[in-house]
Amino acid sequence: MAALTDLSFMYRWFKNCNLVRNLSDKYVFITGCDSGFGNLLAKQLDDRGMRVLAACFTEEGAQKLQQDTSNRLQTTLLDVTKSESIQKAAQWVRDQVGEQGLWALVNNAGVGLPSGPNEWLTIQDFVKVINVNLVGLIEVTLHMLPMVKKARGRVVNMSSCGGLVAVIGGGYCVSKFGVEAFSDSIRRELYYFGVKVSIIEPGNYRTSILGKDSMETRMKKLWEQLPQETRDSYGEEYFRIYTEKLTNITQLAEPRTRDVINSLEHAIVSRSPRIRYNPGLDAKLLYLPLSKLPTPVTDFILSRYLPRPADSV
Repeated sequence: MAALTDLSFMYRWFKNCNLVRNLSDKYVFITGCDSGFGNLLAKQLDDRGMRVLAACFTEEGAQKLQQDTSNRLQTTLLDVTKSESIQKAAQWVRDQVGEQGLWALVNNAGVGLPSGPNEWLTIQDFVKVINVNLVGLIEVTLHMLPMVKKARGRVVNMSSCGGLVAVIGGGYCVSKFGVEAFSDSIRRELYYFGVKVSIIEPGNYRTSILGKDSMETRMKKLWEQLPQETRDSYGEEYFRIYTEKLTNITQLAEPRTRDVINSLEHAIVSRSPRIRYNPGLDAKLLYLPLSKLPTPVTDFILSRYLPRPADSV
């Protein structure tokens, strides 16, 4: 058993250290670089000497990133919910990479809000999140794929443990389940082109995706816009306990994002990138096991975390 463990460790070590050659010549396009994972990844790859093409949502974010990095890193503006913006960014990338192609596309741009009980949300709340996290990701990928195929590179998609287990209502988990399905399908389709596809499924990390307002403020806003009939069916106690538990989850979010950034980097620079990365202890010890259990068991465990509504049976 000890020998098998040693062999497994050596195999994993070899795969982690087996890096792609000539990384300094390779282009990487990253979306969502204003802050969070995208921003940190852009800086880390720039420090490694790669040619980073960073897409930011705001001019301010682009300027700040440019100031914090070397002259190799270049920025552009991108709104993944607008086809015209995506087409413009794709042409910009095409002009940068030329015949060499694009080594890696990192679809990182994402939003997490609004989230909450599904009945408390509007269809516009769902669409807002899904358009960024899923539809935008798909459209960016479709525009970049010819360049990735030319380089025989890879696509790295930011999913979440919320793409394995639907732990909260709203468009976030819906969109991440979609990212999982899209990533699986293109991975199989692009296999014979020599293109690799990796999915990052982090646990609960503290980034700007959680928004600037407090959880209490956001939940109170959702609650107050509900019809009285809906509020009566849930009850004030449900609202209080649900908000309290959601606040506790956000406060427990891991502030150290190094594991996520290192996973993203490994998917880009390794000759043997993994199909799925699960950075975070909660990802490995909670969400992954929950996703593997029989559905009734998972339902039982998660339902015990939710408060009981006033009109419960």
